[in-house]
Amino acid sequence: MAKQQLLNKKSIDFLEKYLNNASPTGYEWEGQKIWMEYLKPYVDEFITDTYGSAVAVINPKAKYKVVIEGHADEISWYVNYISDKGLLYVVRNGGSDHQIAPSKIVNIHTKNGIVKGVFGWPAIHTRNKSKEEPPKPDNICIDIGAKDKNEVEKMGVHVGCVITYPDGFHILNKDKFVCRALDNRMGGFMIAEVARLLHENKKKLPFGLYVTNSVQEEIGLRGAQMITETIKPNVAIVTDVTHDTTTPMIEPKKQGLAEIGKGPVVAYAPAVQQKLRDLITDTAEAKKIPFQRAALSRATGTDTDAFAYSNGGVASALISLPLRYMHTTVEMVHKDDVENVIKLIYETLLKIKDGETFSYFK
Repeated sequence: MAKQQLLNKKSIDFLEKYLNNASPTGYEWEGQKIWMEYLKPYVDEFITDTYGSAVAVINPKAKYKVVIEGHADEISWYVNYISDKGLLYVVRNGGSDHQIAPSKIVNIHTKNGIVKGVFGWPAIHTRNKSKEEPPKPDNICIDIGAKDKNEVEKMGVHVGCVITYPDGFHILNKDKFVCRALDNRMGGFMIAEVARLLHENKKKLPFGLYVTNSVQEEIGLRGAQMITETIKPNVAIVTDVTHDTTTPMIEPKKQGLAEIGKGPVVAYAPAVQQKLRDLITDTAEAKKIPFQRAALSRATGTDTDAFAYSNGGVASALISLPLRYMHTTVEMVHKDDVENVIKLIYETLLKIKDGETFSYFK
């Protein structure tokens, strides 16, 4: 595959727009619209479900169905309690990290639009250095500049409002993508690029391809559990992120070794069907696509598990994008890895020739 076919200006413009839009768990609709609008020229039809998972379909009348999947949602907070002094206390929506919250600016989503706020924190001068209290879910709070609870409510903020960080997309040193919600908006981006390449290279697939952007992964793979029952696929190739374990304060002996810039990470786990995984690694070796390996014990912790154990069993595999600083507002991935995940999924799909291949997975 020619280098210039990957991550062109239109691709990067889409990625920036897609990342900068907030799509917290349970509120993914606006992001899905952006994703579907980008894919419209490259696919035959769309499927959406009640909770917002979106599927772009190529060759929908084919007998066999292959899913390539990422998830659309990002971690966030809910307003949980409003004090008499107008401060907002929060509860997680997904795996939000309380330790990064102090001093962060936030967007509170209301019916009247965005209300800005800040996670405040006592000044260093006022804290007892001998027994400093760390940030915890029950002591962090948001200040929106209101004098009391009544003023908070007049601003349209109430218990249940969702809260996101506004941190936007940027590129470090020409080849590191940085943003909140790379977990796993990058997955939705990469599978969209696979569909674009298939269209632009005029590749005809002997199966239906279901490019799937699931919702609610961050609270337990819920969107994938629902959409797999709708699609009923024969094969599923899932992409998500995984930890760069060369990051400071992570122990590779416990977490395994993976590093940004060294290629996609192919998972070994009970939910990963061995023959499908071997097809992926054989393809990587044949096409000289660098890749890494990871052992994931009981569960992958990704939508792979939801697809694998659905519909009586679906041959499933996981290709992960190594990432630094997961669940922070400065998640970081390497451009080369993004391109190589796209290449690996694309080339693997081209290896699935006909019905005999699907029988091979059984």
